[in-house]
Amino acid sequence: MSGTWQVSGIRYQVSAVALAVGALVAGAPPVETQNARPAWAWKPTVPAANDGQLHVLPVRGRISMLVGAGGNITVAAGDDGVLMVDTGTAAMSDKVLAAVRSIAPRGVIRYIVNTDEREDFTGGNDKIALAGDTIRFRIATDPRVSDALAKDRASVVSFISVFERMSAPTGKVAPRSEDAWPDDTYSGAQKKLYFNDEPVLIMHVPAGTDGNSIVHFRLDDVLSVGDLIDMTSYPFINVNAGGSIDQIVEGLNRLLEITVPDTKTEGGTLVIPGRGRLLDQSDVAYYREMMAIIRDRIQDGIKRGLTLAQIKAAKPTLDYDPRFGHATGAWTTDMFIEAAYRSLGGK
Repeated sequence: MSGTWQVSGIRYQVSAVALAVGALVAGAPPVETQNARPAWAWKPTVPAANDGQLHVLPVRGRISMLVGAGGNITVAAGDDGVLMVDTGTAAMSDKVLAAVRSIAPRGVIRYIVNTDEREDFTGGNDKIALAGDTIRFRIATDPRVSDALAKDRASVVSFISVFERMSAPTGKVAPRSEDAWPDDTYSGAQKKLYFNDEPVLIMHVPAGTDGNSIVHFRLDDVLSVGDLIDMTSYPFINVNAGGSIDQIVEGLNRLLEITVPDTKTEGGTLVIPGRGRLLDQSDVAYYREMMAIIRDRIQDGIKRGLTLAQIKAAKPTLDYDPRFGHATGAWTTDMFIEAAYRSLGGK
């Protein structure tokens, strides 16, 4: 097999070997693979930290990213101590603590910010908060304070609805132990901290639930965004907890307003997603476009009176499935489409 190229009116013959080598250099699959299936169906290998180990990635300045403990964890370490964004799964708590000590051998964990209540992001709260030290309540002066929150521990910060879903009213059984509960909640647009000589903005950005937060480390210019972006799957949506695909699109739009690109739109503000690799503004823009396109397709189907089964059969995610789709597991493509459909008013 050979190919013919024409440049400025001159025709060139290119051998099959040259075509194959050129395709490999460009990052495309071999010619025979391209002929076997359409180009959009080629799924590039995406490395994942699924070896049971915890991996540390220095991001910028004081910020590091821990990968492999469930959801990604952000660690900000400095003279004041350590601030963490999320704590991963309970099973990985010991490895997370060891990784934090490797980053900041003398640093004490002072704050933990929970971006939502899912156990992949908060499962380590119990053990990791108790390994820190910020809050000291004196029970004798205020009997209303529970025994769990009276312990020396790191302060756990979240939006108020995260606390409400992890706890329970008096007389009810809470889904999580008190050691895991946030003890410092906010209910407005944002909460501000000044930690390690850096302004830290914790912002309420509803997405997959009504209680998602994102965290901006302003001097290092790094954002930790939790479930708002999942580079290994379509984003999680819990309609019963106030989540919606519209909120995800709006959250991504807000993220684009905050992020600033560097040369040729690469680099600049760095974004740590809930899962997957480190991102910049261009990656956020791609993810936003994908979510907006899928939302509009589902919304159009609802307007035309299509049922959920008919919309699934139309495959509104088809062109993105090779990269983000899953037929099995805890969060499948069908689950995502159904949640998006419900959040848009489909019945």
